[in-house]
Amino acid sequence: MKTENRKKDIVKKAYELFITKGYENTSVDDIIAKAKIAKGTFYYHFDSKEQMLEEVVNMMIASGVERAKKIIKQDMKIEEKLVYTILALRVTPEEQSLQDVIHEKENIVLHKKTNDRIIEEAVPLLSQIARQAKKEGLFTCDDNIEERVRMTLILSNEMFDHNETNKNQILVFIDTLEKIYGAKPGSLSFITKLIRED
Repeated sequence: MKTENRKKDIVKKAYELFITKGYENTSVDDIIAKAKIAKGTFYYHFDSKEQMLEEVVNMMIASGVERAKKIIKQDMKIEEKLVYTILALRVTPEEQSLQDVIHEKENIVLHKKTNDRIIEEAVPLLSQIARQAKKEGLFTCDDNIEERVRMTLILSNEMFDHNETNKNQILVFIDTLEKIYGAKPGSLSFITKLIRED
């Protein structure tokens, strides 16, 4: 347990450095100095700075999932719950620079692993909201909720990964979601709040 706590502490220190200095400008020696550990301790837990990046990303995802779980428990309108849950699962503005690093070509494997992990974590959470929407009559789709949510997330990742969407694409995306869930036309238009247009 002590070893695991030490590892978590090193990851937190690396996260702070990646946010303040930038991933490229942070060296393993910087992490060692900030965490006040020996070089051997770092390499006992991590093979490289690249592996550290993956650990930091996993920590970010876990934090987002915890935020989302708290929102799901709250009593609010379905539309608000959906918006705030998706926002909770996104990176914070401070973490955007790390998101950009993950999108770089040399990190394509980490990018895919990150997307897969987010989908796996998000499907059960968003499925709870979709089931509630179905129970309240906002959605009229069949009971294959998890598969519909998974398809929504895959489509979202493909469309919005690089923020290169136009107004018409967004309108078609929302129309597609309404068809996926059997929602009334225009009832999911509030989702545009979640989408940053160029």
